[in-house]
Amino acid sequence: MFSIFPTARLRPSPFYESAVKAGMDSASVYNRMIMPTSYGDPEAEYWRIINGVSMWDVGIERQVQLEGPDALKLAQLLTPRDLSNCAEGQGKYAPICNHDGILLNDPIILKFSDELVWLSIADSDIWYWARAIGAERGLNVRVSEPDVSPLAVQGPKAENVVSELIGDWVKDLKYFWFKETSLNGIPLVVQRSGWSKQGGFELYLKDGSRGTELWDLVAEAGKPYDIGPGAPATPERVESGLVSVGGDSDDTTNPYEVRLGGYVNLEVPDDVVGIKALRQLHADGIKRHQLGVVLEGDTPDPMGFAWEPIEVNGKVVGSMTICVFSRRMNKNIGYALISRDVAPGDTVIVQRARGPVPGVVQELPFL
Repeated sequence: MFSIFPTARLRPSPFYESAVKAGMDSASVYNRMIMPTSYGDPEAEYWRIINGVSMWDVGIERQVQLEGPDALKLAQLLTPRDLSNCAEGQGKYAPICNHDGILLNDPIILKFSDELVWLSIADSDIWYWARAIGAERGLNVRVSEPDVSPLAVQGPKAENVVSELIGDWVKDLKYFWFKETSLNGIPLVVQRSGWSKQGGFELYLKDGSRGTELWDLVAEAGKPYDIGPGAPATPERVESGLVSVGGDSDDTTNPYEVRLGGYVNLEVPDDVVGIKALRQLHADGIKRHQLGVVLEGDTPDPMGFAWEPIEVNGKVVGSMTICVFSRRMNKNIGYALISRDVAPGDTVIVQRARGPVPGVVQELPFL
């Protein structure tokens, strides 16, 4: 039996009741909201995202709305990724860093117009950060959290479900591009995106009172494709090499260390938060990098709450930040945030809860 103690500090999404009805039996906290993590059959949920289609309550993926004459200016100040060529209807994956170049978040930035931008954020209070930077710089922009909650449809059959539900025009959406529409009068933003490498869409619900209705419509449209509930906690994200900011990074991690350097444009203006520090980090060269690690043994042994030390020749050289059991590889696999002195192919020792376990590091992604 799974239960959550209600408190005003913890918010459910508009899809929460539907998730409970669908059999949610575990959850986590993300952006101070309830994030479903499993529906009682992790293996079925895993193969559903790999081979079929899965629907996820990701209402925890909050939007930070920037609205006003300086909306786009604030968006650019917040990220070292160049937004000057971002078109209306386009989204861009963009790291957000503090003044020291430390990674705070990695949202998708959705540009509706020069005066309306959304930051679809990962787990941290970027609303406060954006508002503080806007006020500090004296910008004419209103920062708010709109009534917007994404429902993800993910997997190789996701396009079939979403196109039959909303229209064939969704097939023409490029990755991270989006369009406003409605379904049975339910206001939506449809974007080709999602935290998996199996393909899919996110349906940004713009009226929280209609969450159950939207869930039911997606579930009904997906019946011919054996749709079922799932969550972005699947090992698929590790196999695919996706970064979880705040999970795979800490308060000393910069974008270069976790394979996000390609989203840092050093030529952006000097007033972009953190860009001067990032230029220096780039010039100096990073001391750590993120690699995959394949552990010895084939018995599932996921990681607990804390990072696990990685050693070479008895010396700690980094940490394993996540560990999951890959059903396709039949191995425990994880991410290593590790010294640049360690290279793909090297053997390491991971100090696990049950004792030291040998592993071999490799480039990401695994699959």
